[in-house]
Amino acid sequence: MSVLPDSSGLLPYWLLVVVAFSLLNTLQCYNSTHFARRTFDGPRSDAEVTPFAGRLFGSWNFLSALVRFYATYHINDKYLYFLALSTYLIVLTHFAGELLVYGTLKIGKELAPPLFVATTSVVWMITQWSFYVD
Repeated sequence: MSVLPDSSGLLPYWLLVVVAFSLLNTLQCYNSTHFARRTFDGPRSDAEVTPFAGRLFGSWNFLSALVRFYATYHINDKYLYFLALSTYLIVLTHFAGELLVYGTLKIGKELAPPLFVATTSVVWMITQWSFYVD
């Protein structure tokens, strides 16, 4: 296996960059609630962002990074492609629930990067499905 994805197009490289940032965020979540508190800063977030919640979110980040990593190097496998796409759909659903139902998020600059990455990835993966999937 080469270090960089051996596939045409830019999506595998995008996924690899997202994997790297997800792994960094995993480490942040395990070490401190600082960054989680910046993202989850809605009116009801104070009691919700605990060290346990941070580690749980870190575990989710690690799991999603692992799925995306495998999809990066097997981008033509429809099952891995779908699983990677699903990780972004799950995170968007999670953020929608936290924003609209639970009140732990608010629209702001801290929410913009994860929303941008997830939305861009979903749109890109859906529109490019037929290019990558056999």
